Amino acid sequence: MKAYRSSILRFAPDRPSRQAAVLEEDGLLVVAPNAAGVQVVKAVGQYRELIGQFPGITVEHLPGRIIATGFVDLHIHYPQTDVIGSPASGLLPWLENYTFPEEKRFSAPEYSAQAATFFIAELLRNGVTTALTFATSHPESVNAVFHEAQANGMRMITGKCLQDRHSPDGVRDETEQSLIDTEALIQQWHGTGRLGYAITPRFAPSCTDAQLRGAGELAAKYPDVWIQSHVAENKDEIIWARQLFPSSRSYLATYADFGLMRDRAIYAHCIHFDDNDRALMRETGAAAAVSPTSNLFLGSGFFDYEGADRVGYRYGLASDVGGGTSFSPFHTMLAAYYVGREGQTKPGLSLSPQTLWWQHTAGAASALRLDGVIGNLQPGCEADFLVLNPQATPLLARKTARAGSLDELLFAMIVLGDDRLIEKAVISGRN
Repeated sequence: MKAYRSSILRFAPDRPSRQAAVLEEDGLLVVAPNAAGVQVVKAVGQYRELIGQFPGITVEHLPGRIIATGFVDLHIHYPQTDVIGSPASGLLPWLENYTFPEEKRFSAPEYSAQAATFFIAELLRNGVTTALTFATSHPESVNAVFHEAQANGMRMITGKCLQDRHSPDGVRDETEQSLIDTEALIQQWHGTGRLGYAITPRFAPSCTDAQLRGAGELAAKYPDVWIQSHVAENKDEIIWARQLFPSSRSYLATYADFGLMRDRAIYAHCIHFDDNDRALMRETGAAAAVSPTSNLFLGSGFFDYEGADRVGYRYGLASDVGGGTSFSPFHTMLAAYYVGREGQTKPGLSLSPQTLWWQHTAGAASALRLDGVIGNLQPGCEADFLVLNPQATPLLARKTARAGSLDELLFAMIVLGDDRLIEKAVISGRN
């Protein structure tokens, strides 16, 4: 059992809004192993009220720091780490000129391994303690990132890309073998420690009907695995998808037609939706991974927060590296704020700092159907947390010292924060 004394940021279930945060100015966080041996939150609250319940416990005191739950990245591509910051006129040229040539290299186990090592170190340096990531079409890429996540005790969800058409040599896979490989990887990795598998059609245009049908059959056979793909990111992509699947009502409906929309299905982008699409997300339990830095960088469009909330489906924030421009959740939250201000059907939406933080933590956990497991510091949640230093830079120290409310404090960190704000990440109670 371990205990930490510090300011503690969390989302309290007794608040009227689940997106409302609370900051214990002098808090105590106690973590202990559960029956499965995973370190979880045993108790959290005000120091003076809790310390008497744990006589003799050693307390690590962190004055001037804030303990907060680790961030959850709902959509990222670990093989695109070296693609970040590559110029292109749009999504499809960017894939052809940068992404596919880089992903070809991941057929080599040693290349996959070194990329996975850097990727996970970069996530943790930026305070991301859970990620749903794409691998490539090569099983070697899946094995590499799972091995590295396991070595770090990290919760990680990934899957082999399915792409048996409209893909260049070196990344295009073969229909039957791709499904055999997917099932073998599910059986090898899913549920091993803190690892989870995601059935991963790259996007509908990259898959034949037979491959999508096989993916849907695997999703039905293994209902507790995740599903991840892309949808409605770019208008040219939508036109292409509609030409390839003319019998589906919409691009999104293509996935439903093949049995790929349900709980634990995460679709990246979801920009160009109508209310029928939004209702389909709500009714199936699927969730959106909102990727604002990527959408701004590639000129794809803006996620419609007003439409999502009005119809009522789940979503959370994602970096989408390497189309996304930063591993930093602070940069992602700030970009989401810009999108809210400028990109809505009703311009001028001002996403509150607490809502932005929720989208990258408890909201993303809810999208994954991992409520109460990750994304918060409540009793029973896995002990993945960050030690934040709000004095990490001179400007940040000056601004946070003047914060007169929790919103002002959080917004200062969102606007001015980066990896320097993360003093350390603790994974399952391990420094």
